Amino acid sequence: MADFTLLIHAIILGLVEGLTEFLPVSSTGHLILVGQLLGFNDEKGKVFEIAIQFAAILAVLWEYRSRLTHTLLSIKSEPLSQRLAINLMVAFMPAAILGFLFLKQIKFYLFNPIVVASAFIIGGFMILWAEHRQHDIHAESIDEMTWRDALKVGFAQALAMIPGTSRSGATIIGGIFFGLSRRAATEFSFFLAIPTMFAATLYDVYKNRDLFSLDDVTLFLVGGAVSFISAFFAVRGLIRFISKHDFTVFAWYRIVFGIIVLVSAQMGWVDWGNY
Repeated sequence: MADFTLLIHAIILGLVEGLTEFLPVSSTGHLILVGQLLGFNDEKGKVFEIAIQFAAILAVLWEYRSRLTHTLLSIKSEPLSQRLAINLMVAFMPAAILGFLFLKQIKFYLFNPIVVASAFIIGGFMILWAEHRQHDIHAESIDEMTWRDALKVGFAQALAMIPGTSRSGATIIGGIFFGLSRRAATEFSFFLAIPTMFAATLYDVYKNRDLFSLDDVTLFLVGGAVSFISAFFAVRGLIRFISKHDFTVFAWYRIVFGIIVLVSAQMGWVDWGNY
């Protein structure tokens, strides 16, 4: 049975993961920073992150269960289902290949709070740039995307291996850069999260299999439940939000948050760990 302090940590981190995984603000970056503040960034903390990320994936599967089920059942007969499946496979490959080759080096050199904060700020300015340039939209929905669109989004997703960049931010803003509507870019980002996060989760489970313990089941269930619920509302909320707004508010959030981390580290107000 997990102790009370660890359960509180599980609830906080589950909430952070669920709320940030599908928003363009970087869940990994937030988990690194919040985990550092809570002192829950040891080996157990890393394994815990695997569980709550898996729960966040389930929220997308549940929200889009009808579309996904229809795609699976009609993939042999319907061109649109075939197109979506091909596009997801194409978009998945760049990050999968680069992650397989360089993930160990990326985690060793880049998983620290100062890199995260810097990526927050740079990503914020990239969002501002994307939102203030003229949009030339050629795909209003994911059904209008070509495999070339998907490949471009896939390369954008690969940038998110830098912690603090944001997988959702890279794919959504990348999609907007490449001519997708906000809704198409956002929904394709949600769908692309499924194979990407499943693969990353399974890989992490395999690499860290010796760290799992039955004593941590309660911790995982609590954190996972909070992650699932908060991710579910975040996904629905983002779709409603982009129907009337752009992503500028997320850009300014990233910039301000990144500056706060850098200044607090420089002034010694907060110990953000190794930087």
